[in-house]
Amino acid sequence: MKGLFITLEGGDGAGKSTQIRNIERFFTEKGLVVVHTREPGGTQISEKLRDILLDNRNTEMTDVTEMMIYAASRAQHVRELIIPALERGEVVICDRFVDSSVAYQAYGRGLGDMVAEVNRHATGGLRPDITFWLDIDPAAGRARAAKAGELDRLELEKLDFHYRVYEGYKKIAEAEPDRVKRINAADTVEEICSNIYACLEKLCEEKGI
Repeated sequence: MKGLFITLEGGDGAGKSTQIRNIERFFTEKGLVVVHTREPGGTQISEKLRDILLDNRNTEMTDVTEMMIYAASRAQHVRELIIPALERGEVVICDRFVDSSVAYQAYGRGLGDMVAEVNRHATGGLRPDITFWLDIDPAAGRARAAKAGELDRLELEKLDFHYRVYEGYKKIAEAEPDRVKRINAADTVEEICSNIYACLEKLCEEKGI
């Protein structure tokens, strides 16, 4: 496809929102059309599924149900918003994608390989051109998230769950170093932005942008 697909990953409180704005500015200054979206969510149907997933009252939700709803939200998001934007040659910046499901459901919930398989069907095999993993210790990230407001259903999980998620992200980054760029989220906002911009300049050079 003609466009670029960029995703940001990381635990709670990693600072993804700030860096998404910086990435958006990077591409708009190059005169490119940028679409900023998120998961779960991004479309009307997907946002309704997001409400179900993150509602603190849904304590009865099973792990497999959670995985399937995430995948359903993603399937709609990919086909309704992401792929059309990429086909138009736009830059899509997405707050979370399949890596989140692998980290949270495959590792955090212990669901294993079925998560990647379900999401292969949900995405039709779509993969990001580059992924930035904002690496933050789960305890520190949770403290940041708590200061920002009320925690959602997944954010309220015990710390050992979030450390399993963190290990999942580490394994993903180790397995795909060409795609997944580890960024130290403990650095200053300016340092993080500079590191991300260096990766984006290289990507643009490779893509002839």
